[in-house]
Amino acid sequence: MLKLKVIALVSILFVSVILYRQMTQDEGYVILYSSDQEPLDLMEEEKRETYRVAMVPKQVDIHYFNSVEMGAAEAAADLGVELIYRGPVIVDSRMQIEIIRELIDEGVDLLAISVIDPDGIQDVIVEAHKKGIEVITWDSDTSSHLRTFFINMVNPETLGRHLMDTMAWTINESGDFAILGGSTGSANIREWLNWIQVQHEEFYPNMNLIDIVTTDDDPVKAYEEAVSLIEENPNLRGVIGTSSVGPPAAAQAVSDLGLSGDIHVVGLSSPVEMRQYLLDGSAQMTTLWSPKKLGYLTISLAHQLLEEELPTDLQNIVNVGRIRFDGDTVIMGEPIDFTKDNVDQYDF
Repeated sequence: MLKLKVIALVSILFVSVILYRQMTQDEGYVILYSSDQEPLDLMEEEKRETYRVAMVPKQVDIHYFNSVEMGAAEAAADLGVELIYRGPVIVDSRMQIEIIRELIDEGVDLLAISVIDPDGIQDVIVEAHKKGIEVITWDSDTSSHLRTFFINMVNPETLGRHLMDTMAWTINESGDFAILGGSTGSANIREWLNWIQVQHEEFYPNMNLIDIVTTDDDPVKAYEEAVSLIEENPNLRGVIGTSSVGPPAAAQAVSDLGLSGDIHVVGLSSPVEMRQYLLDGSAQMTTLWSPKKLGYLTISLAHQLLEEELPTDLQNIVNVGRIRFDGDTVIMGEPIDFTKDNVDQYDF
């Protein structure tokens, strides 16, 4: 009796299997997952290539952009991103555009650019978009319709006004001063320069801005321009440098001419580059943000964008902190002042 029941059960199972196979064939069913298959989402994850992100600075092999690269490399390692960091050896828009074209041909997923010439770069960015390449800017911007967002280090009004204040503090709000600028085409430097002048006109009537000279972010030219400013203006009391090469060049000129303490130097540069000048009195204050954090933030947000996520206001970025975002521009944080009293606390 038991043997008959077993035979009957086996027969039922056999018929069921035949009917199931017939049904799946007739109705076109497809088996999506079985115990000997990996889930499709895991398979797709394994097949997806690592994102290739290209960061294009204004210039390579200077301390500021080297520090940016260090931070970017750390973020790329943390996030599994392939980083290409490539820029011109001098601040030259044509060279930067040619490098961007090379990167487009190499098929990167995203371009993050510190723009030298906001107008001249437009055509090559359009080429990138046609190839499906995402574009963001950092450090220096272009027209907003050409990129998804801009990563700014600090609020430009805050920074420009603050730089003017630091100059005023060091010369007791009285006397002649000059500005040693960067490249003429740089959008961020133009904006900072505007707010320096606004703050000067609004609050410091006893200070006289005698000249604004450009350096093209060239250390040699910056030094030569600083020497000329000092020699041609015997009543000069201070210099503001608005790019990273300006304050070191001005401080070196002050030191070489034996005028440390008589002419005061402030501006934007890293504490590492300015340390000796702050300590020997050739410069009084320098202001900056962490370029290493800027690099880390740029790669973090680039990776997030490639994952189809925009930044959010007050978002907390690992190793950076909380950022501000208005839908178009990211603000990394507040500027930091360095003097002889705190410069040894920083290593960027």
